[in-house]
Amino acid sequence: MLKIHHIRNATMILETEKDVILVDPMLGDIGVMPSFTLFRHKARKNPTVPLPKNVELILDKVTHCLITHQHPDHIDSTGVQFLIKNKIPVTCSFKDEKNFSKRGLNVIQTLKYWEQQEFLGGTIEGIPAKHGYGFVSRPMGNVIGFYIKLPEQKSIYLSSDTIYTDSVDRVLKSYKPDISVLACGTAQFDIFKQLIMNIDDILKFVKNTPGKVIANHMESINHCPLTRKELKKILTDKQLINKVLIPEDGEIMEIASR
Repeated sequence: MLKIHHIRNATMILETEKDVILVDPMLGDIGVMPSFTLFRHKARKNPTVPLPKNVELILDKVTHCLITHQHPDHIDSTGVQFLIKNKIPVTCSFKDEKNFSKRGLNVIQTLKYWEQQEFLGGTIEGIPAKHGYGFVSRPMGNVIGFYIKLPEQKSIYLSSDTIYTDSVDRVLKSYKPDISVLACGTAQFDIFKQLIMNIDDILKFVKNTPGKVIANHMESINHCPLTRKELKKILTDKQLINKVLIPEDGEIMEIASR
């Protein structure tokens, strides 16, 4: 049995009988970061919602951490402090190793794109991600997704903050992940194009996914306008809702083993 705890935004926990893997820990209090937009979307300090009340119990069990990139809505100062205090081993992109190590994190494993390594008795592979359409992807910097196969568990594709690319298409069609986690907030700054998949590409991703999709990165950061309710309606209208889980903050999804 795999338990997937959706915490908030992209923060989640993968819990097996043996390991408890924290992903992209944004653990700070509500409103401790500035607004990410001022006029395109309503200016609000971030995160816009608190951590769910049930999170402390599972955080106490964390044995490992995966970090997809350095942005503060994926690894904030409170997340860094948590990882240092508990000496949690970290896996990340080789491009982020120097920065994370300087901040005091216990980086034990780094990955390049399309590189597969052993991971907790199974395997993990770095998957390319492109954080935005057009020019904005350049200043957004390096992002990595992960394709994970743990012993006796269904395969998981953590796509991270990305638009739909040939690499994403390759993973969905060739690797055929059982579970794909997709950032669905349609994030956008006051200028430039969207930072993650637009609605058309979200639909394309869902259509091309052989397994289930877990939608996250919604309703917790002020530059992400797409709500759970709106996404559910869009997927229902397109007859795709049966392929997608849209968890609330604090919700736990149980995935049967292979």
